[in-house]
Amino acid sequence: MISKATIDTVFETARVEEVIGDFVQLKRAGTNFKGLSPFSDERSPSFMVSPVKQIWKDFSSGKGGNSVAFLMEHSHFTYPEAIRYLAKKYNIEIEETEQTDEEKAVTDVRESMYLVSEFAKDYFHKSLLHSEEGKAIGLSYFKERGFSTETINKFWLGYSPEVWDSFTKEALGKGYKLEFLESTGLTIPKEDRPFDRFKGRVMFPIQSMSGRILGFGGRILGNDKKAAKYLNSPESEIYHKSKVLYGIFQAKQAIAKQNNCYLVEGYTDVIQFNQAGIENVVASSGTALTPDQIRLINRLTKNITVLFDGDAAGLRASVRGIDLILEEGMNVKVCAFPDGEDPDSFARKTPYEELLNYLDENSKDFIQFKASLLMNDAKNDPIKKADLIRDMVVSISKIPDRIQREIYIQECSRIMDISEQVLVSTLAQLIQKEVSEVGKKQKQDQKTFEVVKNETAEQVKKIDILYGLERKIIEILLLYGNKTEIFEDVLLKTNAEGEIENSIEKKKYKVYQRIFLSLQEDEVELANPLFRGIFNNLIDYYHQNESFNIEKYLMHLQPDFAQEVTDILMEDERVVLHNWEGQNIYPKTKSETISQYVSETILTMRWYLVDKIIEELKSSISSEPGSDNIEPMSLAMDYYKLINSFSKKLGRVMSRNT
Repeated sequence: MISKATIDTVFETARVEEVIGDFVQLKRAGTNFKGLSPFSDERSPSFMVSPVKQIWKDFSSGKGGNSVAFLMEHSHFTYPEAIRYLAKKYNIEIEETEQTDEEKAVTDVRESMYLVSEFAKDYFHKSLLHSEEGKAIGLSYFKERGFSTETINKFWLGYSPEVWDSFTKEALGKGYKLEFLESTGLTIPKEDRPFDRFKGRVMFPIQSMSGRILGFGGRILGNDKKAAKYLNSPESEIYHKSKVLYGIFQAKQAIAKQNNCYLVEGYTDVIQFNQAGIENVVASSGTALTPDQIRLINRLTKNITVLFDGDAAGLRASVRGIDLILEEGMNVKVCAFPDGEDPDSFARKTPYEELLNYLDENSKDFIQFKASLLMNDAKNDPIKKADLIRDMVVSISKIPDRIQREIYIQECSRIMDISEQVLVSTLAQLIQKEVSEVGKKQKQDQKTFEVVKNETAEQVKKIDILYGLERKIIEILLLYGNKTEIFEDVLLKTNAEGEIENSIEKKKYKVYQRIFLSLQEDEVELANPLFRGIFNNLIDYYHQNESFNIEKYLMHLQPDFAQEVTDILMEDERVVLHNWEGQNIYPKTKSETISQYVSETILTMRWYLVDKIIEELKSSISSEPGSDNIEPMSLAMDYYKLINSFSKKLGRVMSRNT
């Protein structure tokens, strides 16, 4: 593991504008930098980097964070990979924490396997491009497929010579151990003479999302009917076929930017699409689609478009993967190519614009696709039609979101010309069966189409008011929490005549202390769970640290807290994006009147809470003759007086629309 000292050094050294500047063209905008979003296509810049706060915010996608968060979002590194990238960029020596002998052994084994795999990738690639056999056989094959030199280099395509131990002998000669050649599956053990697994094949390196070589796929070019056409690396410590997708390293940025992933079956499908100009495509490498592979895509986008060959039998077999995609909460579309075509052949002969139009026009919702695919079989056979409808409802039942399920039920009812009520009933039975298998808790979560009263506009407005107030409190704590300000306290005193009058007393408080004490005094905690968590975290931080450093604070925040904190901190940067000052419009900054801003926010929140109590009292007042409503009415009047006092302090009338 990377030591905490190294991580702290990385965060202290890395400059967010320098890190992002390697990937995004940034222009100075006041004290900040702005640029075009790397996560979406846009013409006007909505991407903002703050060197002062050492954070960034993309207003087009809502993403934001520090330099590590950018690398994780943009390059899809894991946290350790992002730290290692920054350490390398700033020449920081990585200090590893002490590991047990067992942990060291496992790490050493994995790292040795990665090194062997990397060597194999380079060896096969050089063999393809520079050996006579490689050029005559392997390179000729790839050129026949229409692959350019640029494409061959991009995917590190290679060739393994038609010699029993060519690779093994070369690797051993370079000092690589036989045990790691065998554990990666590159070499097959034999007592007298170990030999190459992939001899006489063109090679497709399989990379992780971060670019490490996990394994290989090899295609035979000869006419040996006993040999498998395609051969993959065996399962190993670093290669698990069910957890990898071919092309994910080359596709990850395009998938995130296009917010869609095309899923195909084979290596050449991916490569041909890339060469055609469509990069957001990956392959399941000929294996049945797995939940782990789907979750890999889910890190980049919620949208998958499955591309099928025109072969009808293949279509039916592949349709089974759709249910798995739905079960993971993904949105899925399906696109089939004309009879006799596959993604490889179709992309090879179709110009870029035509290919894009075809995918756009022929990508169908999975309900429409299933109906069109299976309807021909059912035709006028009522039993087959019933089975088809049941099959479609089973797919709908896999969708976790209730609203989406209901929409698909309506669509299925329209397409299949069957009562929506019957479909809902069937769906309810399916879900109820599933619910009973996983226990009472899930049973409550999965109730089908539970009738929920629509919130009134007034309820929505009140929720919005409270949300805004709580978010404002977090904003104040982040921007001014450690500042000392003078606040006014109103005290009740008895004068010489025995009358009670207000007396104003001024006191110095840290802003975070004032807010904390005010909420404690009112026995109030924030209603929004996210804001409540951040509030408690911030108060603890201020209590334990004399100074507040936003970069250090963000370092140790959990991801959902860090994202919200970044959003709040960068909210004011919208002003820079709109260039108001260039139009002689100067927005007033909140820092000019911090104590007033804090007091107004707390008073407004108190008004909201008091108003809520008044509403509860009003609802308890009975209209029945003879009812004793004196106490609730009296209390309500007292609370109305309190709201009037808030109005005087704030200098404005407090109304339900405030």
